[in-house]
Amino acid sequence: MTTLRLGTRRSPLAMAQARHVADLLGHVGVDCEIVAVDTSGDRRRDVPLAILGGQGVFAVEIQRALATGEVDAAVHSAKDLPSATPPGLVLACVPERRDAADVLVGRSLAGLGPGSIVATGSPRRRALLLERRPDLKVVELRGNMATRLARAGDDVDAIVAAAAALERLGESARVAERLDPTWFVPQVGQGAIAVEAREDDEIALRALVGIDDALAHAALRCERAFLATLGTGCSVPAGAYATASADGVSVRGVMLAIDGSSSVREEMTGSDPEDVGATLARVLADDRGGRALAGW
Repeated sequence: MTTLRLGTRRSPLAMAQARHVADLLGHVGVDCEIVAVDTSGDRRRDVPLAILGGQGVFAVEIQRALATGEVDAAVHSAKDLPSATPPGLVLACVPERRDAADVLVGRSLAGLGPGSIVATGSPRRRALLLERRPDLKVVELRGNMATRLARAGDDVDAIVAAAAALERLGESARVAERLDPTWFVPQVGQGAIAVEAREDDEIALRALVGIDDALAHAALRCERAFLATLGTGCSVPAGAYATASADGVSVRGVMLAIDGSSSVREEMTGSDPEDVGATLARVLADDRGGRALAGW
């Protein structure tokens, strides 16, 4: 077959993820070329993600390149994807997922004294930190991973990052504490790579199915159904983390007040990933009062 052109962001993490996908495809006999695409999220690093619109700012230009045929597949951090897939595109594969947990770099939670400064650009991470430690001062964090890591121990005491991101960049030794996802519930898609293709591109779809992890794909479908049902992105403090087996899926979700002063949590299991994720979202948002709690 012809060389598969993989579109991705220019950041070191995105390029590492694209190289990983290319390596996986190489093992099933598919040659790849990586095509770097500029995104609005990367260009406007001085603006908080919540103001930019959160999800989508790292994906839409890559999706556009895919839709117009400039690339044959789009490689995303699954957590960056909007909950709705654009017409003509399909979520073609989800390779094996890495650790979905968040981590602290700089100091552990117990090692942070009252008034310590922790940096994160995520409303979910901010609210979860303040729920457990309301004495902390949480400040904004943007930039690529190298920029973020440089701030830990410099102008802030700790930063929050994704375990999988540090692993992919070879920076796992920087982790001071892994935050237990049973209470520090991850962002939808965290730790997973999502690869999109055009729905009518049989060559790309056939190649990508060869590196798909069915269980990781099912778990991501569940989490994305949760997000789609909420109808919001990462600007609202909410998270969901699903695991899948041959028997079905189990998903844990949380919605919080922005200041972490209150939260609602629920866990559900079932056989249909989308149904379980959507039901969890409705229960948390409407039955448990999460919509009012999160202020939307």
